[in-house]
Amino acid sequence: MQILGIKAGHDGNFALLEDNTLRWQIEAEKDSFPRYETITPDLLMRAGGMLASIPEVIAVSGWVKGWHSVEPPVSGGYFGWEDGHACLTPFRFMGCDIRLFTSTHERSHLFCSYGLSPFAQGEPCYALIWEGNLGCFYEIGKDLEITQLGWPLIDPGNKYAQLFAIADPTFPSLKGHFRFSNAGKLMALAAFSRREPIDDDGKRLLNELIKADGLVKNTPKDMFSWSRYYNIGVTDPALMELAGHFSDMIFERFHNFANEHLKKRLPLLIGGGCGLNCEWNSRWLDSGLFTDVFVPPCTNDTGSALGTAIEAQARLTGNAKLEKWSVYAGEAFIEDMSPPADTYTAEPLDEATVADFIAQGGVIAWVQGRYEMGPRALGNRSILAAPFFVRTRDRLNAIKQREDYRPIACICLEAEADRYFECPRPSPHMLYFHRVRDADLATITHVDNSCRAQTVNAQQNPAIHRLLEAFAQRSGYGVLCNTSLNFNGRGFINRMSDLVTYCMDTGMDGFVVHDHFYRRRH
Repeated sequence: MQILGIKAGHDGNFALLEDNTLRWQIEAEKDSFPRYETITPDLLMRAGGMLASIPEVIAVSGWVKGWHSVEPPVSGGYFGWEDGHACLTPFRFMGCDIRLFTSTHERSHLFCSYGLSPFAQGEPCYALIWEGNLGCFYEIGKDLEITQLGWPLIDPGNKYAQLFAIADPTFPSLKGHFRFSNAGKLMALAAFSRREPIDDDGKRLLNELIKADGLVKNTPKDMFSWSRYYNIGVTDPALMELAGHFSDMIFERFHNFANEHLKKRLPLLIGGGCGLNCEWNSRWLDSGLFTDVFVPPCTNDTGSALGTAIEAQARLTGNAKLEKWSVYAGEAFIEDMSPPADTYTAEPLDEATVADFIAQGGVIAWVQGRYEMGPRALGNRSILAAPFFVRTRDRLNAIKQREDYRPIACICLEAEADRYFECPRPSPHMLYFHRVRDADLATITHVDNSCRAQTVNAQQNPAIHRLLEAFAQRSGYGVLCNTSLNFNGRGFINRMSDLVTYCMDTGMDGFVVHDHFYRRRH
């Protein structure tokens, strides 16, 4: 049985399931389209080209007629955790009789986290879905019955992002206007907070944000013009201090609820865009409230098509788990040209040669296989560099055209992770913060001595594992800087012509594509 999942809104994507296996997932923003893109004609044609036949089931993840969750629903709509919100009906599609499955956006997050998790079907779990609007705890029982346990906070993601908007002089005061990247930027700023006491103005501002209902749609930014933090500038130390307090305030709201109401010591599933906050994930893991914590690599809306497809599979077969899936589920790299010989030398890939090149200061792009699903580059569409110098961090942020306060993540050998970081278990999807043990890793150590680390073993990604081993032989460290290969504000680069343009424009020193290493002529 083939099930094609579709998510139509921002972070639009298609996912194909067949016989309890994820065959592929492709996303609208990838191949250098704008971040958070909706489904485009180009993506539709690409998905059609990957289908060998019309699928027996099309599973459409619910959405709305517009940007905001409270707008009129499409298909299954945005809200609804009860089983009655899912619907399976006969459908006529391109001259064929198939079945159409629709369910809510809320349930798409639940089933994505559940279906990808390592916990066996029938093992009860708690789930936390927190994103722009939703901020709810659930219990999933042994027969897949879902119970909503409570809604500690409405709009947690929107509230978190709005603090950045209030402080940012470049952000306009318009009802309904928001910028998806604000939340990630505030996460970086929160690390600068020393958790020192804040003034009464700051306390009032945070309390007003917590109490606000329908914040983005109903409250333009200038409603907070009374605050001294209004347009203060996002790198002002006072704003950085406030960001840490607000991060704690939101987390503690959920933690206190869980401590009071979630008493069964079950594992916790996390879904929704707030699941990309590595500090919060680490705090849940360390909380002692749960036997384990699982966050999928596509925890934000990039997992919605997949989640609804998994729910359709459960409805039709009784199985809500994927037996086989890989984060490297995207499209193959498109070699639509050859790198210009007058600009680049070409040679067969030798990991020792590339490791030596990086150890001497080279910054390279690294392309292997199919791109990653979700927003994190995990060794197939990456920019790599040595992890030892602050100036390398500054160069990488300049290459990516982003703010200098943004941290640089890393990839490291799983077997050596606990040597470099407080990392007692594998972290293959770069979803947790870890304290850095080794002061020599200056590039990847954030101001609060944390790092967003990805661990890798030879089975997960043989190519990058071989390079890390070669770098360890050369430098003594099986760890490299790893940041996503993309134009600013765009999804991963996925064709040679874009890669060459990017490397030439940014001054990068070379790139690896599959089994060839291209060095820039100087």
